[in-house]
Amino acid sequence: MLIGELSRRTGVHPHQLRYYEAQGLLEPGRGANGYREYADDAVLTVAQIRKLLKAGLSTEEIGYMLPCATGSGPDLEPCPELLDTLRTRLHRMDEHIDTLVHSRQALHDYIEATEQRVSQHHRRCDSTAPASAQA
Repeated sequence: MLIGELSRRTGVHPHQLRYYEAQGLLEPGRGANGYREYADDAVLTVAQIRKLLKAGLSTEEIGYMLPCATGSGPDLEPCPELLDTLRTRLHRMDEHIDTLVHSRQALHDYIEATEQRVSQHHRRCDSTAPASAQA
């Protein structure tokens, strides 16, 4: 099938399919006219890629894991070092989440402190304003 057909069947834009090819995740053949020609199993491969991307894996990690993937789940066969790759990615993700949580708290603290200063500033301004301006 041509790239347009694969795009229609998977809901993935052709430029993304070309990117997957550039990353070594898809390997289309070439017709006599030079057009990409995908085998029927490319639909399953694209589904696997999309689900692995959704899990937060990089295309590099997916390239390593894709030979271990079966079914649309995808189910991952226990290939060598597969669990190490998944655990390493999860650890990096957890570290990133921790960083975001700390950053979020710091932003909350800045907002709270600034809001308090705004309130204090308004109270000072109101108490120093002439009585006619306060009415």
